[in-house]
Amino acid sequence: MELTPTFNVAETPWQRIVRNYFGSKIAAAGFALLVLIVLAAIFAPVLSPQNPYDLAKLDVMDSRLEPGKASIDGSMTYLLGTDDQGRDMLSAILYGIRISVMVGVVSTVIALSLGLTLGLLAGYAGGRTEAFIMRVADIQLSFPPILIALILLALTGRGIDKIIIALVAVQWAYYARTTRSAALVERKKEYIEAATALGLSPLRIMFRHLLPNCLPPLIVVAALQVASAISLEATLSFLGLGLPITEPSLGLLIANGFQYLLSGKYWISVFPGIALLVTVVTINLVADQLRDVLNPRLQTQ
Repeated sequence: MELTPTFNVAETPWQRIVRNYFGSKIAAAGFALLVLIVLAAIFAPVLSPQNPYDLAKLDVMDSRLEPGKASIDGSMTYLLGTDDQGRDMLSAILYGIRISVMVGVVSTVIALSLGLTLGLLAGYAGGRTEAFIMRVADIQLSFPPILIALILLALTGRGIDKIIIALVAVQWAYYARTTRSAALVERKKEYIEAATALGLSPLRIMFRHLLPNCLPPLIVVAALQVASAISLEATLSFLGLGLPITEPSLGLLIANGFQYLLSGKYWISVFPGIALLVTVVTINLVADQLRDVLNPRLQTQ
C-alpha cells in the first residue's frame, strides 16, 4: 500500500498522521468497520435479542433452527438460526465478539507493558542485562506460540485469566525485541546524551525521553498482535483448551457447530467463523495502514 504524504507546516504530527491514514479509502472503511465491531462488543447486552447464556430463556425445542425461522412460541425470529442448545446465533456471536476482543486487547496491553519495559531496559542498559533479556526472548520466540500456550493451559486449566496469561507469555518477546531495536538507535542521539549530562535518572530518561520516540513501531506491532491474540485464542478454544462453555468466544462457537457441518447445519459454525474472519482481517487492515503512516522513511519523502 503506497502513500504519497504531503506536508503542511501548520500541521501537528498527529494531524498529519490522521490525514495520511484517512487518505486511503480502504483503510478508512476498515477503521469504520473496526469501530462498529468494537461498539458491538461493548454494547452486546443491549444489541442482543436474547441473553444466550441465560438457561431460563433457552428452549431445547428451538435447537438447530434455520436462519430466519421463528421460535416455537412465536416470540422472536432467529435471523441467524440457533445452535444445538437453542441459543440465538446472532446473540451468541455478539457476546462471542465481546469476549474475543476483550481477551485480545487485555492480553496485548499487558504484554506490551511488560515487553516495552524489558526492551527499554535492555536497549538503554546494554551489557549483561541486555544479553540476558534478549536471550530469554530468543528462547521464547524459538517455540511456536500455540505450543507455549497449550503447555501453559494444560498446566493451569481453563478460564479467561489463564488464557490471558498464556497470551501474554506468547506476545511479550515481540515487544521486547522491537523496543530494544528502536532504543538502540535512539540511545546514540544527542537528546539522550544531553539528558544523561544533566544528571537525569535512568528511569526518567527511559520513560520520559526514550519511550516516546520508540512508540511508532510498537503501535504497529500491538495492532497486529491484537489480531494474532484473537486468532490464537479462537484456536485454543476450538481445541477445547481455551475459554469455558460459560464464557464462549468465537472459537468455541465454531467448535460447537463443527459436528453439524456435514449434516447441513452450516450456520452454527459458519456465521461465527465469518465474524472471526471479518474481525481479524479488519484489525490487520488498520494495522497495515498504520505501518505505512508511521514509517519514518515515508514521512521524510
